[in-house]
Amino acid sequence: MSQFKRLASATVAAVFATQAFAASDVLPSKDSTFTSWGEESGWTIYVDEGRGACLIERVDENANVVQMGLTKDHAFGYLGVFTQNAEVKNRKKPIVLSLDGNLYSADAKPKTKNLADGYVGGYFLTNNPGFVDDVMKKYDMIVFPEDSYAFTVSLDGTLKAIEAARKCNMEQNG
Repeated sequence: MSQFKRLASATVAAVFATQAFAASDVLPSKDSTFTSWGEESGWTIYVDEGRGACLIERVDENANVVQMGLTKDHAFGYLGVFTQNAEVKNRKKPIVLSLDGNLYSADAKPKTKNLADGYVGGYFLTNNPGFVDDVMKKYDMIVFPEDSYAFTVSLDGTLKAIEAARKCNMEQNG
């Protein structure tokens, strides 16, 4: 077993709540309508009109898309990662993310129709404050760190963008 696999086995945090997928309004749906609310540090902040919740989205220099927001009941945060990498398309194993060596794993819910054709990936849920803290304070996220088709997604600006999304959410629920 490789050192990475041993490390992953020992430290992968089961932070994603897959049982929450049973609720139909947990994540953006295929029928979601997003309205632009503003921009912060390279991220676009949207209001999901049907759910009255805000999310942030960024397309990086490699055309990878990252979306982050809260579930309708604000009990969980979600993170979506999408790529045009064809090798990822038939992946059946859980998605693994590395944030500065901290590993997180989850089964992902497929993407919505709001992304352009050719993108693959999915959303996963978390209520782990450590994960949120890592996303806000780290600069890069490696998706599938152990696989040959691993890719890095820039998290530049997430701290300020998440703070702006919190303000947006307060406005929606105020």
